[in-house]
Amino acid sequence: MLKQESQHTEWKETWRDDYLRWVSGFANAQGGRLLLGVNDKGRVVGLPDAAKLLEDLPNKVRDLLGIVVDVNLHDEADLPYLEVVVQAYPNPISYRGHYYMRSGSTLQELKGAALDRFLLGRHGRTWDGVPLPQFSLADVSAPAMARFRQLAQRSGRLDAETLADSDANLLDKLRLKEGTYFKRATALLFAADPQRFVTGAFVKVGYFESETELLYHDEVEGDLFHQVKNTLDLLLTKYLKAVISYDGIVRVETFPVPRAALREALLNALVHRDYAVTAPVQIRVYEDRLRIWNPAVLPEGWTLDTLLGAHSSNPYNPAIANAFFRAGEIEAWGRGVERIFAACAAAGTPKPLLRYQPFDMWLEFPFDPAYLKVLRAGQGQSEQVEAQVTPEVTPEVTPEVERMLRRINGEMSRVELMSALGLKDEKHFRVHYQQTALALGVLEMTVPDKPQSRLQKYRLTPAGRHWLARQA
Repeated sequence: MLKQESQHTEWKETWRDDYLRWVSGFANAQGGRLLLGVNDKGRVVGLPDAAKLLEDLPNKVRDLLGIVVDVNLHDEADLPYLEVVVQAYPNPISYRGHYYMRSGSTLQELKGAALDRFLLGRHGRTWDGVPLPQFSLADVSAPAMARFRQLAQRSGRLDAETLADSDANLLDKLRLKEGTYFKRATALLFAADPQRFVTGAFVKVGYFESETELLYHDEVEGDLFHQVKNTLDLLLTKYLKAVISYDGIVRVETFPVPRAALREALLNALVHRDYAVTAPVQIRVYEDRLRIWNPAVLPEGWTLDTLLGAHSSNPYNPAIANAFFRAGEIEAWGRGVERIFAACAAAGTPKPLLRYQPFDMWLEFPFDPAYLKVLRAGQGQSEQVEAQVTPEVTPEVTPEVERMLRRINGEMSRVELMSALGLKDEKHFRVHYQQTALALGVLEMTVPDKPQSRLQKYRLTPAGRHWLARQA
């Protein structure tokens, strides 16, 4: 009995031309052996036409696949069998227009994004480095370029002369052009709406009551630099509830996931994802955990253990990664995952969970049980919660602010507040009531990231409620 089947060995009792798919699969992977005359239990059962196949198979493989294989005749207990030895080929090998890949002990036909990825790799290209003829300089967003220049100036990774150059020359120096065409990476990095050119180039965020019950969700679009910033802001202002404490009169918000870890996770998901897959990066937030999914492909030969250990920098999208490095947003030493775990350890939050299966990467941040205990003992699931022990805080509240604090009821709009106070002068209200109360930390906006939102309302902060309670 022969050894068991593996990534490099396949058994077949007889020969059929359809088995050329397996030869193609071995050639496109790491090579292997096809044993003919061996049953699925690894026993040699003999191959009656072994002598003829010994002569015919090399020619058949050469004519239909365009490669050369070694065919060797063996016998066991006077039972002949053939060994077809296939070398790994650097160029793609197809059988009747179809491409196959040996993965583990299975044969997979490559289609769609997987086929694109395979063909690009075999020709020494990456997805983000392919020219995009429909993208021109007119599609470059001026705010996106200004934001990049600001970040790169702060990082010091591009000289002042380069940053002062024209958009066209700066993009060329970032190696985002090939001949007269811009690369795909340019659309993701600097287009106002990358989805015009790359389907699924956005982030979807949802809050889930259970695995199937979605309560609310948002989509974050725009260039990749803004997607990172805006997604982080959205998570910290809307989706994650902070435990609030005070250092003197300074309000301190403690989130269940450290900001540094969350930012690094977002950068990893957006910079290193497989954009050939049309699904967006997805973030699922639950009461007790946060989970980030992105379509990902590990470098050839890498496993999850490689990713979790010390490893070299091998970006899946080198053109995108280079721009983020020049902007000072990422490091170039393959330490992204390490930095996520280190940030959680420094903050004393639970160790993240990382799972990978072909084309799927899940990073989960479990929330600390102590955080959940305070959260559940707080003021309800829709508000941020105050720490269990509130220190003595006495802001210097003005008479105008005191009037407003005593009249505010739940969440109220500017018009509702002015009506409750009997005010008609909007400027007087804004200067002496609204802005003063916000500066004192006794009033907060319900939509802090969009101060001018038509949905904007105002409510008391924990410090404001504490001040009122002390006056009773």
